[in-house]
Amino acid sequence: MADILPVNDIAHVIQLSVAPVFLLSGVGALLGVLTSRLARVVDRARRQEDRLENAAPPRDAEILDELAKLSRRARLMNWSISLVTACALLISSVIVVLFAGALLRVNVSLLAATLFVTAMIALIAGLVAFLREIYLATIHLRLGPIPVGKRAG
Repeated sequence: MADILPVNDIAHVIQLSVAPVFLLSGVGALLGVLTSRLARVVDRARRQEDRLENAAPPRDAEILDELAKLSRRARLMNWSISLVTACALLISSVIVVLFAGALLRVNVSLLAATLFVTAMIALIAGLVAFLREIYLATIHLRLGPIPVGKRAG
């Protein structure tokens, strides 16, 4: 029975893991936003593909250009989702390492810090990919009516 960890030690580990758990919930919310955005890009690409089937030759080049832009945006969203998911996995690993270290009475501070910093790097990279996708979406954004000379038909 002497090998069992005191309740105070377990409580301390739980306190240490609360911040990563809150961060994990924020990352989960971000993943929801990213996947919704990817779904919108995919839906838009499917609509363009349907339009391409019925498009006349001068119009199909415009649709193919739009599909290329949407493909690039989807790849960026995929990178963003992958990196933010890696962040979530790394944060989860930090929590596991903290508990394992406490239970095994091993100093895991360097490993926990390394995992946490790597998680933050993955989060930053995922947010940069997301920012790039937003930039691509807005640079090609057209507001207002289509000028008369540019209308299809």
